[in-house]
Amino acid sequence: MEYKQVILVRSDLKMSKGKVAAQVAHASTEATLRSDDQKVKAWRAKGMKKVVLKVDGEKDLLEFNQFAKDAKLTSALITDAGRTEIAPGTITCLAIGPGKEEFIDKITSNLKLM
Repeated sequence: MEYKQVILVRSDLKMSKGKVAAQVAHASTEATLRSDDQKVKAWRAKGMKKVVLKVDGEKDLLEFNQFAKDAKLTSALITDAGRTEIAPGTITCLAIGPGKEEFIDKITSNLKLM
């Protein structure tokens, strides 16, 4: 059984590569901390697969967050503090998982890589 985590990033914000990297790291860490220990152990044993995908905007992130909740998958929406490139309170990305790849793919398989 394969496990993975996906991080969805808003493409409309036009964040720098460094900003995207920081936001993805925040999302991945927060979702991992919220996850069941057994899922994290299984994910770690398989190499901690992460895939970064893009969405058009905030509406998409909120929609995918609801899809994840409906599927009983761990998720973490990230809101920026606004200290650098974007306004305070801006929702930048969403991590889903770690979880079983087949369940995450049912939600995110139509999205494109970042």
